[in-house]
Amino acid sequence: MVQKRDVAIAIILSIVTCGIYGIYWFIVMTNDVKTASGDDKLASGGLAFLFTLLSCGIYGYYWAYKMGELMKTAQEKNGLEIKDNAVLYLILQIVGLGIVNYALIQSDLNKIAEKNPQQAA
Repeated sequence: MVQKRDVAIAIILSIVTCGIYGIYWFIVMTNDVKTASGDDKLASGGLAFLFTLLSCGIYGYYWAYKMGELMKTAQEKNGLEIKDNAVLYLILQIVGLGIVNYALIQSDLNKIAEKNPQQAA
């Protein structure tokens, strides 16, 4: 189930908790994108975080690009306007603006949750 989250509150909580909420947000957001797109190939949120940690952030670049592709699939599957942001997410991740990726992805997930309230948690 895709859960709708307030982006501003999630960013504030990530800053106030020195990134702890950001880790949680990364994990649940990854799982929500997997659910919305119907993808079984990408690692779960917990494994994606672990892979990013163990690879010193390198997996995070792959994750960002893959999130863009999966969001495109999720938008198509849920009848929303299709936007391919994979390259944008990758560039933002490379320049250290991963939190912007989180905000953009969560915003798109919120649209999916609004479109399909039976799928929302």
